[in-house]
Amino acid sequence: MSSSDPAQPPATTPDPGGESTFTVLVAAGANLAIAAAKLVAGLVSGSSAMLSEAAHSLADTVTELLLLLALRRSAKPADEDHPLGHGHERYVWALLASVATFVGGAVFSVYDGVHTLTHGETLGNPLPSYAVLAIAFLLEGYSLRTGLQQMAGEARAARTTFRKHLRWTSDTTVKAVVFEDSAALVGLVLAAAGLALAHATGDGTWDGIASLLIGALLVWVAWVLGRSNTELLTGRPLPPAERAAIRAELLATEHVEAVLDLVTLVQGPDEALVAAKIDFRDASTAAQIEWTCERAERRIRERFPRVTRVYLDPTPGAGQRRREGLNPWGDAG
Repeated sequence: MSSSDPAQPPATTPDPGGESTFTVLVAAGANLAIAAAKLVAGLVSGSSAMLSEAAHSLADTVTELLLLLALRRSAKPADEDHPLGHGHERYVWALLASVATFVGGAVFSVYDGVHTLTHGETLGNPLPSYAVLAIAFLLEGYSLRTGLQQMAGEARAARTTFRKHLRWTSDTTVKAVVFEDSAALVGLVLAAAGLALAHATGDGTWDGIASLLIGALLVWVAWVLGRSNTELLTGRPLPPAERAAIRAELLATEHVEAVLDLVTLVQGPDEALVAAKIDFRDASTAAQIEWTCERAERRIRERFPRVTRVYLDPTPGAGQRRREGLNPWGDAG
């Protein structure tokens, strides 16, 4: 037996016109403008670090476009072919976005750094690069501020610390913006340092080293984001504290003797599934069990708003199985 509310359609992930979409749009606009400016400055100054930063910003722009696609496609409602909705599609596109960060930014930065170290570079006028770096720092800082504000608000709503929320949030689109913009600010500092040292010493090696460090930074960001999306694609449960609270809520419901098995699954930032095998009182009638399922589902949804689907399966406990001559640990005696 499963408990569900037929009057309420399955919930979907947030509408693409919501806060996450605004955060991603701000990041995409900033990165596109910055990528063009960095490219021009890199060509004028001959700086490999600036060209690496241009590749970094271009990769971030592609990433944000993929994240926008993720938001749009994951918001599609459930249908006959996808009865549990399209929430997990968000993580497919977000995973591809982390691949874009690796291929488009990290690989080019490492290649350009190695090329500079082995072949050298001709240093040009650094002033355009410094100007672009300063403007880029302001734009990236504004974009990061937008993402941090949303992340902090979500952490307060979840009554957890910012650090824990950043690690475990299921809204990987905003997480990607925060990580990529943070990496962008660090990359800008590295590029400026490499450029300054190269012109101060007349040795382009420093610029190549900065490019390699930017590449290593992007590899780390791609790995962190890729790991987060992979965990959600393969099936991440709700946090232990929430699972324990859901179990306690079920046990507190009248006619419930024990929770034999509890499975939770995160399906999107505001979407989770709960399924449980329940041992009801042997003296309970069929009607009592049915209404108990309804009450348990309502209580769980009220306490945990992101739980959108609850399935409860009445299952005989070990004591009843023994009385019936059945193996309490299997389906047959």
